[in-house]
Amino acid sequence: MAQFPHYRPSLSLRLAEEVGDDLGLLAGGLALIYIGVIAAVASGTGAFYILFPELGALSYDALTRPRGQWASAPLLLAITPALAGVIGTVVTRSLPYGFISVAITVSGAFAVLATLRSPIAPAISAGLLPLVIGVESWWYPPGILFGSTLLALTSILWQRYALAITATATPPPREEVEFERGRRQTRRWIGEVLAFVLIAVVFVKLTGWRFILFPPLVVIVYEMLREPAGCTWASAPVRLPLVCFLSAAGGLMFHDAIAYPPLAAILSMLCGIVMLRIFRLHVPPALAVALLPMVMNRPTLAYPVAVGIGAALAAMWASLTVPAGEVRNA
Repeated sequence: MAQFPHYRPSLSLRLAEEVGDDLGLLAGGLALIYIGVIAAVASGTGAFYILFPELGALSYDALTRPRGQWASAPLLLAITPALAGVIGTVVTRSLPYGFISVAITVSGAFAVLATLRSPIAPAISAGLLPLVIGVESWWYPPGILFGSTLLALTSILWQRYALAITATATPPPREEVEFERGRRQTRRWIGEVLAFVLIAVVFVKLTGWRFILFPPLVVIVYEMLREPAGCTWASAPVRLPLVCFLSAAGGLMFHDAIAYPPLAAILSMLCGIVMLRIFRLHVPPALAVALLPMVMNRPTLAYPVAVGIGAALAAMWASLTVPAGEVRNA
């Protein structure tokens, strides 16, 4: 299998700091507006799946980090989630939820990333989402394509504006060297991710809670096991489950309390952003966790509990499979 291109969260974090707090706040506000627009379209058309939850993670990272891998690959940002969504839809229509269907879906998403050499890891979640919530509509991939294409166009315009302001910022060479040292053997980490996915399915079967293996969890594990030296949450085994649990709880609260979906989506994502800042942990998939209740059928309090359990399992699995020397301190 081809080697995956490498996402550089530590490098992009340094560059994000150079942008400045004011521009960062503006970018965060733009991401919230974008999510509100997507939620309005989803609500107006009745196609709830247009609000693909990982758009929260993608929009926040692409807009607050204009030099990051996601913002720097707008074409892949537009098409990768939709292609993974096709695989997820086919599997959902063909197989029941279980070990085989989950493994095929996740492996298929990995294959899409490898074939395209795409850094858009949240596409994995796009593939798994239909299987978890039971979306069988062929309109699901086009719905994702609409949202991700709009985001790609927005990120291009924003990147030009942001980089014009920060034209003097240059990537520090030392970060590149440190990043390359964080690379792990492809076959090894793929096996570890798939093993975790199957273990999580066991917990799903035992409890009946599908959202123990919530779709963004695979993205979280993917980043931790692939490049622990560059993953900001690989060394945060306590903060990671807390951020995910509280983001999920906030998303559930706003979903239940606010009848207007665009406002509920904006406040849910804002809650996730606040959690990231409070715990000082840049884990964009937590924003997808906050938005997931918007596409769930009657979410209950079991949802944030399941999310917390799943995130704790991921942290434990990473601590068992990744040597301590390979993890960068968050």
